[in-house]
Amino acid sequence: MGNPYFAVPALEKLLSSRHEVAAVVTSPDKPQGRGKLLCSPAVADYAIDRNLNLIQQDDLSDQNFLTTLKSLAVAVFIVVAFRILPEVLFSIPQFGAVNLHASLLPRYRGAAPIQWALINGETQTGLTTFIIQKNIDTGGILMQEKVAINPEDTADDLSARMSQVGADLIVRTLDLLESGDFTPIPQDKSQATRAPKIMPTDGLINWHKPAQQIVNLIRGLSSRPGAYTTLEGKKFKIYRAQLCTEASSSAQPGEIIQVDSKCGLIVQTGRGAVKIQEVQMEGKKRLPCCDYLRGCPMKAGQNLV
Repeated sequence: MGNPYFAVPALEKLLSSRHEVAAVVTSPDKPQGRGKLLCSPAVADYAIDRNLNLIQQDDLSDQNFLTTLKSLAVAVFIVVAFRILPEVLFSIPQFGAVNLHASLLPRYRGAAPIQWALINGETQTGLTTFIIQKNIDTGGILMQEKVAINPEDTADDLSARMSQVGADLIVRTLDLLESGDFTPIPQDKSQATRAPKIMPTDGLINWHKPAQQIVNLIRGLSSRPGAYTTLEGKKFKIYRAQLCTEASSSAQPGEIIQVDSKCGLIVQTGRGAVKIQEVQMEGKKRLPCCDYLRGCPMKAGQNLV
């Protein structure tokens, strides 16, 4: 059970293992973009390409859907970046439902663990497989794998790497369940932290904050939904940035202190400066900052707010 590309490597790894994939469950196709064209989840596309038994379901409590899954008589559900499962669903298989979560639980429980780990400046994260219970991300832990966060990792970079690590962890977890030699480890509630769904307002850059916090926000929200500021009244998204030593003692937070057609924009913050490397002006294409500047020249003294 999964939807986005993050879940595809796990499905791919399962298909090459000795374990049998009886069916693939995803959400229905949904209209996206300005043209409202129907788009399939990445997992659905992968399943269709390989002629797998695909079930696209909206209501997870629907009786016909539950009956179909019961008829498959599977040992376990594997859930990767899908949806919240009702108890009537996750209690069907012998071993219940195993979820792959992109954090070292109980830290970063919630919908956006990768994003919040980066936003908070973590240098290490990881993946956890656990038995799904009624309360979200609270079930007994089966296996965990640590993953280092590189200084320039964005959410896209880290997600791609973690999806591969998670795929291996899923197969190892199934091997563990099959052996029968396992005892789920209860989570320590006192160590729990939250990783709630990213809201549009979370992406607004506050230039009065220190440079490192701003860089971390940009890393965490790249490429979706993207950290943003305002330039001359229009939304200006920033996808890549790094710390810069060329801060100014007289410039105000958000003020452009240097424009370099080869390196990008340097912007003053509340403490230190940020070098902007990849941007997207409202209504325009995403571009390296140097390419954007060739078509839209800017100058020192302009302000981002």
